This record gives sequence, structure tokens and C-alpha cells, in this order.
Amino acid sequence: MTGGVVSPVLPEIVQQLQLDPRWAGTLVSIHALAIAVFTPIFGLLADRVGKLPVLIGALLCYSIFGTAGGFMTQLAPLMLSRVLLGIASAGIAAASIGLLSTMYDGNTRTRILGYATSAMTTASILIPLVGGWVGSFHWSFAFYLYGFGVPVALLSALILREGNYRASSMIASPKELLTVIRRPAVLRLYLGVTLAAAVVYTVVIYTPLYLKGAIGAGPALNGFVLAIRAVGAAVVSAIVASRLAKSIGTGPTVGLGFMVMGTMLCTIPLLNQLWAIVPAAVLFGMGFGITIPNIYDGLATLSPPELRSSVLAIGTGTNSLGQFLSPLVLGPIWKTVGLPPVFYIAGILAMAVGVLSWATDKTLQAPTSR
Repeated sequence: MTGGVVSPVLPEIVQQLQLDPRWAGTLVSIHALAIAVFTPIFGLLADRVGKLPVLIGALLCYSIFGTAGGFMTQLAPLMLSRVLLGIASAGIAAASIGLLSTMYDGNTRTRILGYATSAMTTASILIPLVGGWVGSFHWSFAFYLYGFGVPVALLSALILREGNYRASSMIASPKELLTVIRRPAVLRLYLGVTLAAAVVYTVVIYTPLYLKGAIGAGPALNGFVLAIRAVGAAVVSAIVASRLAKSIGTGPTVGLGFMVMGTMLCTIPLLNQLWAIVPAAVLFGMGFGITIPNIYDGLATLSPPELRSSVLAIGTGTNSLGQFLSPLVLGPIWKTVGLPPVFYIAGILAMAVGVLSWATDKTLQAPTSR
């Protein structure tokens, strides 16, 4: 929800508040920087004071800071509310992942984390639709959706019991973690997560702006286009991604996903009819659905069991970093030469990464557990 609620109404926010194009896109991604910075901090806090208290407190703050954005009329306070929302979201991420990792073990935990990924993909389909529909009445109404954090916090307090989920596990040292994440293959995968997130946020931020100018799209239609992109991702990640990697290898599969995303990005400025835009959005989502599950599977393969959660958590941080960097790099391009070059540059970068990924080793060697 953190970014998906705002993206469909970004054109209305830019227009009504007369925001500088150089910084406007950062409204959708500034929370990602806060998540990248604060998720490790909240992870340490959750280990000290308990995951459930952190989760409940973060959910309440999420509602307060999220809905506050709907009352802001200037860029600076609106940006501050988005930063605070990102910090709260970091607490939710760290505590919920921590709870899942202690509630389940072994293959069951892997399956449950897969369900969690499916839940996030489903949310990325529904939230832009809901945000676009609510925001069609007034852009500020979309921010009120963050208020759902309050009932979720109440349900968490009533249902979850952290003490029942504690289990003994091997504890690895920071030195051992550093040894794993310094491996070139792991670093390449982290870079892949960062670039994939940046490419996706090119679509999330700049497609609504392009569609508003090209076909006069409002928040509801923008929400639909962003949602249909996620449908492609959900279907492919659930059915095709693992089978394709088993057939041609992880590196080539990741490369194929990047190339599909890059190709679709380059076609966006050439499309001005909805019947053509929707298939392009679906194909872009399919490319993303091929890429991300295999990158995370690669990280899991390269991690010993006692470090797997930490390695994947850092991957989540690099994902948020990519989301933040996307408008920071592309915003000046939009302001200087317009929107079409934004899509061309991001598309060419994605295709270049795809070619390099295709050339990497097809197999990943798992380290030996202690």
C-alpha cells in the first residue's frame, strides 16, 4: 500500500499542488529510502523488545502518518509525512518477517514465505485499483486508506501470541554474514534486485503521468493499468518462473525477464490507445514475474540456513533502495527533456542488464552450513 495508494493520484497531486517535476516523483518513492535504512534497525529492536509490540506500534504509526498526507498542501510537509510513513512501514516489514520466520521452520517456512509473496502481489493488483477509485473523488481521499492499519493492529493484538512461536535456532555472527554478502554472486543478485525495483518504479511513477497527457487518463484508469501489470507478474511468478529457471538456468531466466521489461518500457511512449497499452502492461508484469522470484531464490540458494533470513532481508532493503533511486535519477530527465526519454533510458538499461544476466553461470553453488 505504501507506494501503490499514491501512484494513481500523482498527476492530480502534481497539478493541484503545482509541484516541481524534478521532485514530484519522489513522493511515491521517498518511503522506500526510509524502509531501506530503518528495516535493519527495527529488526534489532524487535529482537530486543519483541516482534509483536514493534508490529502493533508500527501499524498505528502507519495509519497516523499515512492519513496525514491527505491534509498536506505543500511539498515539504507532504514529503515528511511520506518519510515517517516509510519508517513505520519498515517496522511492519521487520516485525512481520521476524514473526513468520519464528512461527514456521524448514519447508513449511519456505512455503509460507511464498504465500506472503503471493499476498504482496495480490495487494499490488488491488491497491492501485482501490486507490485510483477512491482518489477519483479527490486525491486526498486515497491517503485515508492508510487508516486500515488501525484495525490490522487490533487484530494483531487479539490473535498473535509471539511467545508461542519462539524456537531455538543457530545464531550466526555478523562476520559470517559479511562473508556471505561479499560473494560476487550475491552482490550481483543484490544489484539485480535494485535495478529491477528501479525499472518497476519507472512504470509505477511515470506511466500515470504519461497516460494523463496521452489519453487523458484519470486516477481510476491509471489504477487499472498499474493493476493489470501486477496480474501478469502474479500469474508468471506462480506458474512459469521456477519452471523456466529449471529449464534454462537462473541467470538466463533473470536476463530474459529484464529484456522483456526493457522492451515494454521502450514501447510505452509509442502507445496512445488503451487496447495497446494494456497488453504492454501485462507483458511488463510478466517480465517482472520471471525476474524477482528467481533473484530471491538465487539469494536463498547462496545462503546457509542460519543466515538465510538476514541475506533475504538485505535483499528487501536493496529493493527499497532501487525504488527510491528511480525518480531521483529519472526526475531531472523528465524535467529537462520530457517523459518519453525517461522510458527509453530505463528500457535500454533493463535490456543491457538482461544481456549481462543471460551470460552469467546457469547454476548457483550453495555454501555449506555450519
